[in-house]
Amino acid sequence: MPSLQIINYPHPTLRHPSKPLKKVDRTLRTWIEEMFELMYQAKGIGLAANQVDLPFQLFVINPEGDRDSGQEMVFINPVLKTPKGSSQAEEGCLSLPGVYGQVARSEQIHVTGFDLQGNPIDLVAKGLLARVIQHEFDHLQGTLFIDRMEASDRRLLSDRLYEFELELQTRQESGTIPDNQTIKKRIETLENQYC
Repeated sequence: MPSLQIINYPHPTLRHPSKPLKKVDRTLRTWIEEMFELMYQAKGIGLAANQVDLPFQLFVINPEGDRDSGQEMVFINPVLKTPKGSSQAEEGCLSLPGVYGQVARSEQIHVTGFDLQGNPIDLVAKGLLARVIQHEFDHLQGTLFIDRMEASDRRLLSDRLYEFELELQTRQESGTIPDNQTIKKRIETLENQYC
């Protein structure tokens, strides 16, 4: 399989609801290593599988954004519940480079799922950790942080979002990114292998 790359809005995989993983193999482990590497290279603190064109319920995070500090966490088939409180903060996204906006999130959430070794995760997260988990979990549903912004704030981004749309169209027309039908077939193939 070719190396992974972070895909940009409005790539179709970003809007595809991810499916639960049923197996973890050597290839998936390699992809997860690549996801961490891409996240660090892009100066991010979280990265969901569909941001690298993989349609799986999987994301990686390190709230410190540094391989040498903080804790690397892998969440497989996560479930969020019991949200508490609310806070507003600026967010960005590695699939929307240079775009930022205010987003309201729950201040505390309870997340369950599995880590890379198949161990159950049962975690109550607060503050930045809770925000990162919610942001990445949204990706797995096909939701982007811009979808959670106030409509008036999002309108201010319309020119930049249109540039992303034109870039995707140009790259698809030139063949540097597959067309939507080819992307859909790739997603189906991966889901048949892993979900």
